[in-house]
Amino acid sequence: MEQETMLKEILKALELHSDHTHVEMQKISSQLRAEMKEMGNQLRTEMQEMRNQLRIEIQEMGNQLRTEMQEMGNQLRTEMQEMVGKLEEKMNERFNRLETKVDNLRIELSETQETVDFLSSKTLQHERKIRELYRQQ
Repeated sequence: MEQETMLKEILKALELHSDHTHVEMQKISSQLRAEMKEMGNQLRTEMQEMRNQLRIEIQEMGNQLRTEMQEMGNQLRTEMQEMVGKLEEKMNERFNRLETKVDNLRIELSETQETVDFLSSKTLQHERKIRELYRQQ
């Protein structure tokens, strides 16, 4: 019986130890779950912060690109306007030269017409005189 009692005592001690170990393992398991949950939350928070930071950086880059494109557009408009202005100046200058040439040609034509009129009148006068002289003969 003494052996039986000893066995019971040993079994009881083993059960107590097993219960104690089970409780300790549950505590450790709970701690691990809590730590894993906390790490998961930290990772989610860090990922959200990184996502937000990336969004901000992307928006800044987009804004910067828009600004640069607007500046380039404005610069191109300015350059085009300058080119158009220069071309208009050249065209105006050439039109002025053409107008001057046309005016000179008109003057020359008018003078030529006056000369032709004068010569025609003189020719008529001479023809009249010749007829008159011819009649007198």
